[in-house]
Amino acid sequence: MNPSTHSDDTVTNAPDSPQEVELKLALGQGSAETLKAHPLLQSTPSETHRLANVYYDTPDRALEQHRVALRLRGDGQRFVQTVKTAGSGHGGLHTRGEWETQRDEESLDTDWLAGLGVIPFEQDAVRQTLQPVYRTDFQRTRWLLEHEGSHIELALDIGEAIVGERRVAIHEIELELKAGREAALWSLAEQLAGQCALRPANASKAARAVSLREQQWTLPPCALDMPEQCLERAILALDAFQDSREPEFLYAARQALLNLTRHDEPGVAMLAGRLADALARPEWLDGPFGQQWLLLMQHLYRQ
Repeated sequence: MNPSTHSDDTVTNAPDSPQEVELKLALGQGSAETLKAHPLLQSTPSETHRLANVYYDTPDRALEQHRVALRLRGDGQRFVQTVKTAGSGHGGLHTRGEWETQRDEESLDTDWLAGLGVIPFEQDAVRQTLQPVYRTDFQRTRWLLEHEGSHIELALDIGEAIVGERRVAIHEIELELKAGREAALWSLAEQLAGQCALRPANASKAARAVSLREQQWTLPPCALDMPEQCLERAILALDAFQDSREPEFLYAARQALLNLTRHDEPGVAMLAGRLADALARPEWLDGPFGQQWLLLMQHLYRQ
């Protein structure tokens, strides 16, 4: 499996690369217990593990520049080495390449890594220069659900991302499609939003750690004639606000939504206006906020 590269050197997935399809949702503070009490989860067994995750890169951030993440995850007894490529995504839904190998010790298998062909430099360089750059520690509770004929893993992650002395909280849900249709992910998210305060999130744990290290959160542009672009900017602005607590990002999210109030479809304009108004409140992340956000994405992405 050899990925192709574009002129910007961004690694993309070969057609036969293993794919991960996942919907990420940020949870409001205090919503974890509400989630666990949801009727969809009450009759489904769960399992909980404490996971320590170390991310590796070269001193000159070669993997980061090629949008590749290399992670070693362990629960104290078992370890899994994972490589992920950036892939594509919108509205919190991500499709990307993912490769894993089991490890019986807390160390990287650089022979396996070199054989993948997704790392943009030679095996010897990998061995010589890879080093830990940041980590995430969290407790994961997971449920395997059957929903609308699809199999979905729901993972609740509570913990923190750590870069040196800097830390940010991890308080999120990941819905991963194991088999079935992507539409089932959105349907499940809508049902969860009926009881829990949540919102779509685009920034991965690794991306959040990088922004934390750099103390820089970059937002995409927002053209008036590109409504999906405005929605993506709003989502990432809320991700940035969550970790930086800088009011400018809350303002950026609100402005991106106000741009959507000019949309030709009345439903899009109305929902965007309601969400923009909600962001003016101190306690904006509640159940109705998440429901309306998911409904807005349905108007934009599922027309």
